[in-house]
Amino acid sequence: MADTEILVIGGGIAGASAAFHLASYGRAVTLLERGEIASEASGVNAGGIGALGWGNVPDLESYLTMGSLQIFKDMQLELGYDIEFRASGGLQAIQTEEQYVYARDRVLALKSRGYTLELLTTDEARSIEPELSPDLYGAMHFPLRGQADPKKATRAFADAAAERGASVLTGREVTGITRTPEGTYRVACTDDEFSTRRLIVAAGAWCGPVGEMLGVCIPIVPVRGQMWATQPLPPRSFHSLSSAESYAHWSQHPGNDARTPPELTHVGSTRVTRHLYGRQNRDGEIIFGGDRELAGYDYTVDAAGVETNFGHASEILPILSGMSINRTWSGMMPFSLDGRPIIGKIPQLDEVYIVSGLASSGFGRGPMAGRLIADYVATGHRPPVLAESDPARCVTRLE
Repeated sequence: MADTEILVIGGGIAGASAAFHLASYGRAVTLLERGEIASEASGVNAGGIGALGWGNVPDLESYLTMGSLQIFKDMQLELGYDIEFRASGGLQAIQTEEQYVYARDRVLALKSRGYTLELLTTDEARSIEPELSPDLYGAMHFPLRGQADPKKATRAFADAAAERGASVLTGREVTGITRTPEGTYRVACTDDEFSTRRLIVAAGAWCGPVGEMLGVCIPIVPVRGQMWATQPLPPRSFHSLSSAESYAHWSQHPGNDARTPPELTHVGSTRVTRHLYGRQNRDGEIIFGGDRELAGYDYTVDAAGVETNFGHASEILPILSGMSINRTWSGMMPFSLDGRPIIGKIPQLDEVYIVSGLASSGFGRGPMAGRLIADYVATGHRPPVLAESDPARCVTRLE
């Protein structure tokens, strides 16, 4: 049995960031990943990094987005990891009058709270993203947004953690967790067993099953997302791109109930809205995704969903209409039932912490989420901003 001061379950970007920051504190930390680093949602997303600025009164979302943006910058510019980071900015296309009203009101509300964004006319948007459709009603411009390669970035955090002394172990699926009378946790894996006094659950969409091993209900459900990519092309698109359609819909119909998280594209098998985000990566592929559907842990790519997403993207970037899809893939995102992150100490358990519930923005918010939980564990003091994500609001003991 291997002893470690702190054990992190999950090798996504939040878990890898937590391990990196804990190791930077000089703590003895072991990270367990059941597959390979970045093999799940953190490595198969579009690589978008959302940011609106700190605002007049920084809240948790400000910390997660702006803090992560700075950590990404540092990872590439200060630490020297090539994660393909680029401060590209982002554009959210407006396609209907209804969406325009939503976008106008959103821009006014956010600017009044000190955030950084603008409402652009169609010509203004096309002047910085020439391939946008001339049929748009305009676009929201988010100049602080960025992008990076998700696999390279997530693996960079794990590599940086290992360079600082962390033990990063892959192919270690957790099969059981028990508490000893001495107050330590024994974590059994496929080939090993570990003993630790402090445990961080960063298992993404698998936090629920890990919670069951600990005797608690963690209200996180797997939501399937899927993506597609074209063949590599010369540079044609320069921003992270999205659509206002889904956000306008969710602002009126979030769609959540006791067993369903908010802001999905499907209710049961019925599509209720189209969601879209994507970019052109450094290799030249144009990649897009957007569907958010409850499908258990089924990774099957829905061809009809990909076709819908491709059609939506082609409406915004007409150059796509003459292209074909080269590859498709899917991943499982961790959605909390109330739509809010779950980051902090689990009150029913001694020295067990969780960092999850980052939904479809886990890549862009994961680095700072990992740092915040690392600060909490290393210092024993909860960062005040984590009051918003306290697990006490939703984690319960199993009956």
